[in-house]
Amino acid sequence: MDPDVRRAAPGRCPKCGMKLVEHTPDFHEYPVHFSFIPATIPARVPIQVQIHVPDVSAFEVMHEKLLHLFIISADLQYFSHEHPVVDGKGFSHQTILPRDGVYKVIADFYPRGGVPQLGETLVSTAGWKGSLAESIRTLKPDVTPQRAVNLMVSLRMEKPVPGRKTLLFFDLSPMDGLQQYLGAWAHMLMVSEDLTDTVHEHPSIADGSGTVQFDVFFARSTRYRVWVQFQRLGVINTVAFTIPVEAL
Repeated sequence: MDPDVRRAAPGRCPKCGMKLVEHTPDFHEYPVHFSFIPATIPARVPIQVQIHVPDVSAFEVMHEKLLHLFIISADLQYFSHEHPVVDGKGFSHQTILPRDGVYKVIADFYPRGGVPQLGETLVSTAGWKGSLAESIRTLKPDVTPQRAVNLMVSLRMEKPVPGRKTLLFFDLSPMDGLQQYLGAWAHMLMVSEDLTDTVHEHPSIADGSGTVQFDVFFARSTRYRVWVQFQRLGVINTVAFTIPVEAL
């Protein structure tokens, strides 16, 4: 999952905890088909999301699941990390979209014999009459400490520059009771404010103490919405920051 990690002997990736493979296959993009029941996609009521990757016959378990589903509103105010189940030749999942609008739906999977990748689509609810452009918002930078259910999360970082590695340090309080969530000390999803860039990352340094480090690359000068998930005392804590990235 993290091709930058190299070791001379078998073991597990220090970033995501997955078993290291002997070599990294060449990247091959697998098309992902999304469908919805009902097809009109209403908001505020249960809908069924169906995901099919026709060219993949088997999937590797990745962070304890065969497929991770992220649902993001176009204004980047709504975030959900869910886990479909195998259904026939694909996956299915029931969810509820909280309001009318445009949503980005992201499937994160690891095809056997390939490399982990993201499949994406944009959908709009039946009650939404606007355009995608009307859904996207210019984000206001926000790197202030964020409180979740039972955790306070503070962000420290260098000045983010496009194309250069940026170190993000998340300081957690209280520090007791921290646990791994789906095989990692934290999960991060980054999406640019225009919905073009999507990155799913895991910590480069984390050991259950009060600081978690991510090494990330921001592709462009824009603002990124960054969601980070931690687990403490059996509770999933999700916080979000908006990071401005500018060229020197």
